[in-house]
Amino acid sequence: WTPTSATSTSVIVPAPTSTSTATSGGSGAGQCNTGSVQCCNSVVSGDSAHSLLGLLGIVLENVGELVGIGCQGIVGGSTCTSAPVCCENNTFDGLINLGCSPIIINL
Repeated sequence: WTPTSATSTSVIVPAPTSTSTATSGGSGAGQCNTGSVQCCNSVVSGDSAHSLLGLLGIVLENVGELVGIGCQGIVGGSTCTSAPVCCENNTFDGLINLGCSPIIINL
């Protein structure tokens, strides 16, 4: 298993204002409906991460969902040079995040 890095983008997240929004597919403006905004070193499909997750004792219910690896929360003024995502389940303090969705950050 080798993680593949998502397309590299650099995103600067400003402190929250009334005009700054982070949106995901169908989520409301300015929020992640599935959890907090995260910046992950890698985002891979669940079937690619299945072996690693099994070694860690993590059962992935939907192997089609995205898994974030090496994630940290994005706060006002932070920069994300990897993959900004919203994740449902943060495991091992950001080492593994489950149920991730890529997001678009509107500045």
